[in-house]
Order: sequence, then structure tokens, then C-alpha cells
Amino acid sequence: MKRLISDWNRTSLLKRIAIGVVLGVILGVVLPEITVIGLLGELFVGGLKAIAPLLVFALVANALSQTREGQKSNMTTVISLYIFGTFAAALTAVLSHYIFPIKLTLSEAAKTAVTSASQSPKGVGEVFNSLLLKMVDNPIHALGEANYIGILVWAVVFGFAMRTASQHTKDLLNTMAETTSQIVRWIINLAPLGILGLVFTAISENGVGVLSKYGLLLLVLVGTMAFVALVVNPLIALVMMKRNPYPLVFRCIRESGVTAFFTRSSAANIPVNLKLCEDLGLNPDTYSISIPLGSTINMAGAAVTINVLTLAAVTTLNIQVDFATALILSVVAAVSACGASGVAGGSLLLIPVACSLFGIDNDTAMQVVGAGFIVGVVQDSCETALNSSTDVLFTAVAEFSAWGKKKATAK
Repeated sequence: MKRLISDWNRTSLLKRIAIGVVLGVILGVVLPEITVIGLLGELFVGGLKAIAPLLVFALVANALSQTREGQKSNMTTVISLYIFGTFAAALTAVLSHYIFPIKLTLSEAAKTAVTSASQSPKGVGEVFNSLLLKMVDNPIHALGEANYIGILVWAVVFGFAMRTASQHTKDLLNTMAETTSQIVRWIINLAPLGILGLVFTAISENGVGVLSKYGLLLLVLVGTMAFVALVVNPLIALVMMKRNPYPLVFRCIRESGVTAFFTRSSAANIPVNLKLCEDLGLNPDTYSISIPLGSTINMAGAAVTINVLTLAAVTTLNIQVDFATALILSVVAAVSACGASGVAGGSLLLIPVACSLFGIDNDTAMQVVGAGFIVGVVQDSCETALNSSTDVLFTAVAEFSAWGKKKATAK
């Protein structure tokens, strides 16, 4: 038994996760009634969500407390990439609409949408208002509710305030950050068991029959996200780094996207992304801030979902849309996506904001949201995988491009 455990621990995490996926599929098909297996997935995601807020606060506060006047970071570049990448994804969704126009059967989606109507924001102004209020949330409440905007703001405040503290106090904060990171490593090592449980739940509870009628919608959603991940993002990385981006792209998808696909939560994937950034040798002063920030504002997958479903509603209602209007929609979708919560289905509730541009009433818009929930089992997993893996990709691209500039200057 000891030898078996030792061999298991020496196996790469990705291989162990692959084994977990296979076992989850087999158990989901053969023993769907043993629901306790799914508890492994709930415990894994719950552990990640529980430690992530404290990890973000500790890492950001510690990183800023250790900084000195004039110390440079790549945050401006990272944020610019986040914003441009989200807009590019939204624009890609518009182009996919012109190539593959979709019509929905809205009446069947109405029942699913009813419970979501009260939670949906009524406009872009409400999205901004919500973001601003989250920034000044009580820090204890922000930690308890996993409000990452509030956590980041207070971590920055505490970090800058701690710059004038004694070295002993700074060492204590650094120890707290390292201890929290160690706990995260322990949880991540349980990923194979957690993903086994998540796959089991997905297989045992969700048949493919419900997706058959919405197959084209799902195909366009997933296909557009795949195009963004494999074509649009690599092009952005190529322009920035001036070298082949695909090794980095594939590593981000493999080590970040895979876990995000199964957890379906950008927030829960923050610890995974921080570990990947560490493995890539990136600057912790940058990634300790950019990764939690990316889980909130870098929402390429959400922008794709908002635009594809909104334009599907427009096609269904025979509303004519010129490219200029679609371009404005891309801006609104990119801005709205920044307000999408980092939980499963968060982007769907922002569809009514985009639909309002075309005069579509809220009741109809919520039927579109319902259609999104019907395909949400696959759509939301792909969306989260794109969002989360892109957080690491753009953080790395910003730093690698900076390294390239330094080398060019040295020559």
C-alpha cells in the first residue's frame, strides 16, 4: 500500500486528474445511484472556494508590503490585455453569428428563466454601480462572501499601509502568505479525487438528451470559445511576445483550463492559477494581483456567451442588426462581462442587459437566459475554462514581452 501511494504521489498531477476523469465517467455510467461519490467533488470545490479569499488577501497584502518606491510591475499591460481580449472575444462572437445564425425555441426555456429574473441587472449602469459598491464592502464581509473586488481593494490598502511597518511585522505577513499557499498545495493535490466526484455528478445527473434540441446553439458557443482560445488569444500573444505562443497557450489550457472546466468557477480556480504562475517563474508581485483580478474582469468566455445568445434572440425575433450596432453590442458585452460573478452561470444573468439594446423586453430576455441554462452544463464549463486559462496566459504574456524588450534594449 505504501508503495502504491508513493507511486501515485510521484505521478504528475495532470495524469492523476486524467485517471480521475476516466473513473468518474465509468462510475457515473455504472453506479449512478451511489450519490455519495459526488460528495468528493463538492468537498474539493468547497475547499478551494474557502481558502481562495484568504489566499488572495494574504498574497496581495504581502506582495505590496514588500515593494519599494519605483519598483516596476506589468499590471498596466496585463489589464490592457484583459480588456482587449474580452472585447476581441465579443467581436468574434458577432462574426460567428453572421456565419452561423441561430434561432431559439424560447417558450420551452421560459420556466427555467423565471427563477433568475429577479437577480438579473437592468442595465450597464447597474453593473457599474454593483462593482463600485463591492469595492467598499466591509473587509470581513468581503472575505466571507468571496467578494474579490472588495478583497483586492482592502488588500491593496493594507499592503501599502504595511510598507511602513517593522520588518518583524512584514515577516509575519510573509509567513501567513506562505502558510496559506501550503494549504492550497495540499488541496490541489486532492484534485484527482475532487474531479472524479465532479465528473460523476455531471454524468449521473445530466443526460445528453436535453441538449440535443439545442445542439446547434451549443456547437456555436463552444466552437466560438475554442476559436478564441486557439486562434484569437494566440494571435494577441504572438504580437506581444514576438515568438511562438502555442507552447504557453497549451500549457495554460492543460493545467488551468482542465481544472476550471470541471469546477465551473473562476474563483475556485484562483489557487490553481497562482500555482501555475509560480511554476512559470512569473513575478509574484504581478500575478498575486492579476490572477484574482482576472477572475473578475477577464471574461472572454462570458462575452462570447452574452453575444451569441443575445444575437440568437435577435435572429429569432427577426430584428435586423447592422455591423455598427453589433460592434456597440460587443462593447456592452465586454463591459457587462466584467460584472459577471465568478460562479457557475454568472454570465447568463447579464444577457438581459445586452438584449435591452435591441428593445427586447425583459420577459423574452429571461427566456433566452433559460435557454442558456439548458445548455449550461457544457457551456459554462467551457466558458470558465477559457476565462481562467486566459488569466494566466495574459499575465505570462505581459511578463514575457517585457523580458523580450529588456533583451532587445540590452543588445
